[in-house]
Amino acid sequence: MSLDTTVESVEANVPVTVVALAGELDASNFGGLVDEVASLYRDGTRHLLLDLGDLRFMASSGLIALHSIVRILHGEVADDSEAGWQSLHSVGHDAASGSTQTEVQLCAVQPSVQRVLDRTGLSRMFHIHPDRPSAIAAF
Repeated sequence: MSLDTTVESVEANVPVTVVALAGELDASNFGGLVDEVASLYRDGTRHLLLDLGDLRFMASSGLIALHSIVRILHGEVADDSEAGWQSLHSVGHDAASGSTQTEVQLCAVQPSVQRVLDRTGLSRMFHIHPDRPSAIAAF
């Protein structure tokens, strides 16, 4: 399955890096996304918008990717992709805490992906916006 990403820098109230995802986020490609965001962080990104408008499918590994991205933007180490259920437990624990963070926000989430985020509680960790312009304005 394929995942295409495009990266764009936008000036808003703060500099925002927009990463648009297209395709399917699954076990075959989530590590590449995490690595790409880690590189962006090393290069100075501190506010990230994930545009999910063209993301058609997200597997459980996508949940780990989103959680890892939040950790990276907090200056922490990403989840260990080899930890399996332990990583998912960590995602569940942080989602259950209910504390929404602002460094990583989501927009244009497709209904099938929104259902995954809602069922796992991960949607509580993010500000989710209907479209890119409203998301950028919220930073």
